[in-house]
Amino acid sequence: MFKLLKTEGNARRGELTTPHGTAQTPVFMNVGTQGAIKGAVSAHDLVDIGCQIELSNTYHLHLRPGDKLVKEMGGLHKFMRWDGPILTDSGGFQVFSLSGLRKIKEEGVTFASHIDGRKIFMGPEESMQIQSNLGSDIAMAFDECVENPSPYDYVKKSCERTLRWLERCKVEHDRLNQEPDAVNPQQMLFGINQGGTFPDLRVWHMKETAKIDCDGYAIGGLAVGEPAEVMYEIIEAVEPHMPQDKPRYLMGVGTPTNIIEAVARGVDMFDCVLPARNARHGKLYTWEGALNIKNEKYKNDDQPIDPKCDCPVCRSFSRAYLRHLFVAGEMLAMRLAVMHNLHFYNELMAQIRLALDEGRFEEFRKEYSEKLARKI
Repeated sequence: MFKLLKTEGNARRGELTTPHGTAQTPVFMNVGTQGAIKGAVSAHDLVDIGCQIELSNTYHLHLRPGDKLVKEMGGLHKFMRWDGPILTDSGGFQVFSLSGLRKIKEEGVTFASHIDGRKIFMGPEESMQIQSNLGSDIAMAFDECVENPSPYDYVKKSCERTLRWLERCKVEHDRLNQEPDAVNPQQMLFGINQGGTFPDLRVWHMKETAKIDCDGYAIGGLAVGEPAEVMYEIIEAVEPHMPQDKPRYLMGVGTPTNIIEAVARGVDMFDCVLPARNARHGKLYTWEGALNIKNEKYKNDDQPIDPKCDCPVCRSFSRAYLRHLFVAGEMLAMRLAVMHNLHFYNELMAQIRLALDEGRFEEFRKEYSEKLARKI
């Protein structure tokens, strides 16, 4: 399922084969939380902007339209008309983000729906059942993401519970894949490392998690408020204990600089709402840094967003036109901006892979890690 092609330092170049195609790694997964990219971008658009893996969320799709309905429609691939690989988050992040609306017990978590307030219970088995109904290629184990910083004792107990939940996920996932009506009987399962910002807990939890045979392993609970340097230190502590022959996924990260630095530390897979969210507010990424297209100086600028970009937006529209769309409040502004930013991220990953293929990743890192963090 995962083939490590070559390395440069800790950076890795590989291939991840799923039931719906092979993704080249390092890879950025485009986030379509509810089966769609926010900003009126469809699955067909994802092909045009170079997306390899689409990511959707278990919790949100369980609430609406309902995972059983999606299963009746033939699974998420058919429902949203996306033929490539799909990863579904477990719903565990909602344990963190809905902290005022939930109660955690050993059995699982009771939520109050953010839509209508009705009570919902989700534990490891329920998360696996929902993801099985969705038919994603990669299912994420149900975990708890703690706030950073949190008390050491609480984080330790949370890690121990997340480990017990992974064992339950594994048993239920294996059972569901053998069901005769399974939407995707080859669905994979990734375990998740937790431990807050405590390196010793992170290492212990990763060692124990790696003992449970999963198809890949993720580092969760980062990029939730801690400084970037702390995140990098945690990756460096955990990476030596992650199986070499399995893909490594850093959840919810991040900026172009974060991605380059995490690749240098041995990460293969990424996702983040940042490029689409920033695009909807007019922040656009270029190979010279980020710009705010709403600025007055772009009012009569006939250049594309990025002269070096060959995305469908840059091939057709000017900065002046896109700025006009934002100022006028046109929905097309968000659509075009999101398409550009996601294309930029996908192209960033392509250039990282090319640099690794040609043995010049460190040179690429030196040129772009700081440059892409600049504001134009």
